[in-house]
Amino acid sequence: MVEPIFYTYAYPEPPGFRDYPVQPKEAFYSLDMGEFILPYEAVRQADDPDAALLAFFQTTYEAAANSGNWDRSALESIL
Repeated sequence: MVEPIFYTYAYPEPPGFRDYPVQPKEAFYSLDMGEFILPYEAVRQADDPDAALLAFFQTTYEAAANSGNWDRSALESIL
């Protein structure tokens, strides 16, 4: 059976990306898929599903941005 998931990846994958600590605790890096995965069921059962999903996307963005040495001040500035 295929289970629904949320996922994020960085391409090309910067060194250290897969080892970056992400949230929520149910999220993990899949070596087979080459991306971070958060099972849908973990979000559905969370006390605050919106916060769990936001934490996943925020921390995986930080994993890519920090390990990839992105210019975050330029990327995150408000015009």
